[in-house]
Amino acid sequence: MRNLTPWGRNDRAPAMTGPEESANPIVTLHREMNRMFDSVLRGFDTPLGAVLGGGISSGGPSLDVDETDKEYRVTAELPGLAKDDVEITCQDGVLVIRGEKQGEKREGRAFSERWFGRFERQISLPDADEERANASFRDGLLTVTIPKTERAQQKARRIPINDASATTH
Repeated sequence: MRNLTPWGRNDRAPAMTGPEESANPIVTLHREMNRMFDSVLRGFDTPLGAVLGGGISSGGPSLDVDETDKEYRVTAELPGLAKDDVEITCQDGVLVIRGEKQGEKREGRAFSERWFGRFERQISLPDADEERANASFRDGLLTVTIPKTERAQQKARRIPINDASATTH
C-alpha cells in the first residue's frame, strides 16, 4: 500500500524521486498543501494568548493578570527591551501595553524562535482607577498595578450558598 502513496507518513519528502516527481501536478499540489497546513498548524503548540491575544503576532510577550478585591496587577515578560521601548496607556477601563523589539540582522541565520517586531496587548480592566496606576520595569519584567475604584471595592459582595434540600422547585 505504501508504494501507492506519493508521501510517507512521517516523511517530509515525497516517496517519488526523479523527473516524474516535478512533472506530476498532483504531487506538487499535495506538497504545497502540506506545507501550507504545516505552517498554519505549527503555532498550535504555543500558549493561546500568544496566538489570539489582543491583536499581537504569534510570539509576542506573555502576560499574567492578577485581580484582588482592591487592585489589578499585570505582569509582562519583555526580555531584551528597555523601559523606553514600551508605552503603557489606560483609558476607559482598557490597559494597553505596546512597544517594539528590534531584530538583529545576521547573514546565514537558518532558524530563530525569538520574536521581534511591534506588539500591542489590550486588557480589559473594569472599574480600574486609572489616575492611581503605576508601573515598574526590572530584569525584563514589566509590572503594572492599577487600584480598583472605591465604588468597585464596595460593590463586591459575598453571595451565600443555600442548601439545595431546603429549596423546592
